[in-house]
Amino acid sequence: MTPKRNVLISGAGISGSALAYWLHRSGFTVTVVEKAGAPRDGGYPIDIRGTATEVVRRMGILLQLRDVHIDSRRCTFLDAHGSEVASLHPSAVVGSVEGQDLEVRRGDLAALLHALVRDDAEFLFGDSIHTFDQSGQGVDVTFHSGRQRRYDLVVGADGMHSPTRELLFGPEKEFHRYLGYCFALFTMPNTFGLSRELMLWNSPGRAAALYAVGKNDELHAFLTFHRPEPPFGALRNPGAQRDLVAQIFAGAGWEVPGMVDAMRDADDLFFDMAGQIRMPRWSSGRVVLVGDAAYAPSFLTGQGSSLALVGAYMLAHALAAHRDHAVAFAAHERALRAFVAMNQALVDNGGATLFPTTARALEQRNTMLRDLVTMPSAPTRPAHSALKLPEFAPMP
Repeated sequence: MTPKRNVLISGAGISGSALAYWLHRSGFTVTVVEKAGAPRDGGYPIDIRGTATEVVRRMGILLQLRDVHIDSRRCTFLDAHGSEVASLHPSAVVGSVEGQDLEVRRGDLAALLHALVRDDAEFLFGDSIHTFDQSGQGVDVTFHSGRQRRYDLVVGADGMHSPTRELLFGPEKEFHRYLGYCFALFTMPNTFGLSRELMLWNSPGRAAALYAVGKNDELHAFLTFHRPEPPFGALRNPGAQRDLVAQIFAGAGWEVPGMVDAMRDADDLFFDMAGQIRMPRWSSGRVVLVGDAAYAPSFLTGQGSSLALVGAYMLAHALAAHRDHAVAFAAHERALRAFVAMNQALVDNGGATLFPTTARALEQRNTMLRDLVTMPSAPTRPAHSALKLPEFAPMP
């Protein structure tokens, strides 16, 4: 009898949990290590579109995700003075398909994925990979806790700023394509009476959004701004992040001053740069990357979670189909590369459309939005749905 292959997945997020599910289904022994002390909840609402919708259907959680679908009703664009430019259904703005695509809280998706696999995989919370050595017939891993183990394969599913990728291939800056924007996400009280809607304020190079996912008393707040050079110095300094955002939005109109004040007090501030990870290859030896660690498309595409789900499925399928990991990794890249490239290319329109950097570009965007009110365009979805999923073999 062929022994089960044992796999270590670094990261218990969307791609890591989905991969754990599919690998267990294919007969692997799976361990997931996560630096957080417990599964992460919260987070900004995310989209599940196109091919990814078929992935969650095959996982058996599509109906549960539909139950927690946010179902936003309205997206209102405001000018620099806070006056309404246009009010549209969100599907007209992002090109989603009503009744098919899903928008859910990231924490709801993460919780469903974890529930699917928590009894079938070993989870090591509050720990992470310190070093690994793949000079032998496996990967010898030393964790930050001091424990040491050997695995047949290691997967980095640890996000855009992946420590696994850095150990394997070197510094992030070699693979990071900065897209010219920074953003701050946080929650604040819903004192505006908003429900199932997004309000987006723009001035050239700056945008502020309030997003109500339901009728509750909490809003997701979003401040983004154009910056030609990435502010690497602020990435690990929350105080510097708050100061930078406050400086950029000084003198802004509408509700922005109150949002900046709320950001100062927020205990869940998340600050980052809009960027992509672009790599010539996603694996080396017995270690492979998946999701944002390998091919982050950026929030400007709306496809990060969908790529994570599809990538996890395709990697697990390749490993189930090919006993030789090198053959599996090569097959996985061949099958997924074009789909990733199409989705990453969505950013070439997303940033310019939502966050214009000049007064002229902003007026052109506003004219386009006003036209959409009178004559909505049909959604186009080639990148979201361009990949046909292969079928897994029956469960052993």
